[in-house]
Amino acid sequence: MHYPFYIFGIHPHLLFESLAYFIGFRVYLYTRSKERIPLEKAIWVVVGASLGAAIGSKVLYWFEDPVKTVENWKNLIYLAEGKTIVGGLLGGLIGVEMAKKIIGWTRSTGDDFVLPLAMGMMIGRIGCFLTGLDDHTYGIPTTWITGIDFGDGVKRHPTQVYEICFLLLLVFILFFLKRKQLGWEGLLFQLFMLGYLIFRFFIDFIKPTPHPYWILNNIQLASLLGILYYIWLVSKKQSEKRREIHA
Repeated sequence: MHYPFYIFGIHPHLLFESLAYFIGFRVYLYTRSKERIPLEKAIWVVVGASLGAAIGSKVLYWFEDPVKTVENWKNLIYLAEGKTIVGGLLGGLIGVEMAKKIIGWTRSTGDDFVLPLAMGMMIGRIGCFLTGLDDHTYGIPTTWITGIDFGDGVKRHPTQVYEICFLLLLVFILFFLKRKQLGWEGLLFQLFMLGYLIFRFFIDFIKPTPHPYWILNNIQLASLLGILYYIWLVSKKQSEKRREIHA
């Protein structure tokens, strides 16, 4: 197999990233809770999520190698290339909250995004895997049976495949909780974010990216902040629910 693996002459990253956005949006429209939020308001939430994700993914990428970013701060090509899923998720979260404030919506909307996000991320990671070394999302060299040669004779951790498998497992667990009607509105999204950020914190230890923040890289630092936030948020919701039960 040769990387990048073109499909009908189309670069895999472009193809699968486009599919991820298209299918993710269609899944959101189809699976969202119709009684939770009207369509016209839901569209504004999606707009907020999209804009926030676009900005967040770029900003966090610039912190991957801060020295290089400072050196290229006038280079528009450098500033425009590259993005991160973690930055997109955290930026999208901020964008959603801002959009909700603008339209005056107070109920949680996160649960509706779990399946679309997971599907979009899995589809996108297929494109990352088929792109090979050019995508810079692979892992460090390994002797594990899972090692993949992306074309240079070195077997590396296929971290894109690890992420797809993790997301499948996470979605299965979350929708088991949903069927059991456990927790509160918004819990599925909170656990999704918490689970994914924990995964990214640890998986990035086997990625050959710069680690300029002591032993951490930009993704791990952002993930750690997100983990602390969602641990606090879930604990707060649990305390509120206990008070309601005993009130």
